[in-house]
Amino acid sequence: MLLLLSILLIGTALLGAGFLYQRIGAHRDRLRYSGPGRWVNIGGRSRLYVVEKGSGGPAVLFEAGIAATNLNWYHIQETVSRFTCTASYDRSGLGWSSPCRTSRTPGNIAVELHAMLRCAGIKPPYILVGHSFGGLVMRRYALSYPEDVAGVVLIDPMRCEEWPPLNPAKQGMLERGKRLSRFAIPIARFGLARLAVTSLLCRSGRLSGKLAGAAGAGGRQVLDRVTEEVGKMPREVWPIVAAHWSRPGYYAGMRSHVEAVPDTVREMQDAHPIREIPVKVLTPGKSTPLSDQCLDRIGDNVQQVIAAASAHWIHLDEPDLVIDSIREMVMAVTSESIAAAI
Repeated sequence: MLLLLSILLIGTALLGAGFLYQRIGAHRDRLRYSGPGRWVNIGGRSRLYVVEKGSGGPAVLFEAGIAATNLNWYHIQETVSRFTCTASYDRSGLGWSSPCRTSRTPGNIAVELHAMLRCAGIKPPYILVGHSFGGLVMRRYALSYPEDVAGVVLIDPMRCEEWPPLNPAKQGMLERGKRLSRFAIPIARFGLARLAVTSLLCRSGRLSGKLAGAAGAGGRQVLDRVTEEVGKMPREVWPIVAAHWSRPGYYAGMRSHVEAVPDTVREMQDAHPIREIPVKVLTPGKSTPLSDQCLDRIGDNVQQVIAAASAHWIHLDEPDLVIDSIREMVMAVTSESIAAAI
């Protein structure tokens, strides 16, 4: 009985220490890493974190992939901001933004983005840049607020036909994603996620390797993919990525995004084409190019560019191609504005 009581007391103490470690670490992370941006109140006690750089116009807006934050655009935004104003942000439920209060479908996210831009005083016209799931968000934004949009750049946008309910074969992947995020929330709450991701991104990686090994082949696969993709990002953002991945709220937000994939597909599979707005689609060389029929469903003025050396994360594999595509769009919009003023 005494031994059992001792084990319970030690376990309780360890959980309490882990909880305190996480709370203190999260507070320090927020103070240390959130300085480059600001929070914009969009109503209903929701605040979105936005990073603005550069000056002039048109404004280039960046939308990240399904579980990614503004950090995905760190290098791209820094370079684009040298020739125009830019804004990247964290969607509700991710990064430094408030928890999400609506389903993470493109329509709901576009409404929040529109509110954020209005409240932040970021004026149109906009050039919208979206990666993967973010490509669907930017398509929806262009359809909902066409008067604000001067151009769209889609970086390997999510293909509805590849996901449930159109492709039930991927349902298992979504279920694994939901289970992973549900499992990770309590782990993060008691500091274990902080230990693991800090080991992976800021130290030797031995601890994260042991934890992934304990989780089996699936854990090792996730670790390998994370290491590969984050390794393409500038090293100065690695500690901030670790800070995000240490928070229970990150995994709750990720789960909300994954759960909304079927509703996202239902919303966007029959979406109208974007009319009279130039759209450039960057497709990885390692993927099948979009057919003319698929391009017609996106818009009536669409150009596809093949990123020959890229996989899904074109902005990390070939950043210069993305930057040049945005620059060309900015120059075209600027030229039209000058011509209209003459």
